[in-house]
Amino acid sequence: MKRMLWISAIGALVILPLFPAAASADTPERLTAAAETLAALTAAPDKDIPVSLITKAKCIVVVPSLKSGAFIVGADYGRGFASCRTASGWSAPAGVKVEGGSFGFQIGGKETEVVMFVMNDKGMARLLTNKFTLGGDASIAAGPVGRSATAKTDAALTAEILSYSRARGVFAGVSLAGATLREDDGANKDMYGKKLKNAEVLKGGVAPAPSASAFMGALKKY
Repeated sequence: MKRMLWISAIGALVILPLFPAAASADTPERLTAAAETLAALTAAPDKDIPVSLITKAKCIVVVPSLKSGAFIVGADYGRGFASCRTASGWSAPAGVKVEGGSFGFQIGGKETEVVMFVMNDKGMARLLTNKFTLGGDASIAAGPVGRSATAKTDAALTAEILSYSRARGVFAGVSLAGATLREDDGANKDMYGKKLKNAEVLKGGVAPAPSASAFMGALKKY
């Protein structure tokens, strides 16, 4: 047991250097990257996310750079933004962090864009909390893709959240079960000049920050 804990600690120390860019990236830069991810959601209708699915979503979460790495212990880390539908349109963005880990004897690293759609009120209620576990506190499923996917979404739509990753310009459904999604207090302070809870922002009580103009513009497509 002690041996495994020692190995895990060493693995964690090895993978930590993989994440400094994600941890220190400038908030306006992440907002711009998130806007670019949103703009690409339906760029290739035959292979990407059905518009009909996007228009049903209560909220959207965009993590423009989820970094994964593993050396004995796997880990994921990413910072992004969430927005929810309100009576007056999409809410201002709220900062989020995605964090997760898994044990596995593997060596490697990767970086990808991640998009999550919150599909019902129950999932939205989870997003308004300061922290929850995907696949634990909130049900999550890999989202369907392509024009023909709309007819296959009945089973997927029973999940509170549908998740996608984007690599080589194409979106694909991905499972993020086991990861934790939490508020990013630092990003909120960067955008709004003070500490704000995500619930305050996502309920529509806060005006978007100037740095979020591209992000909000991309959301208006949907």
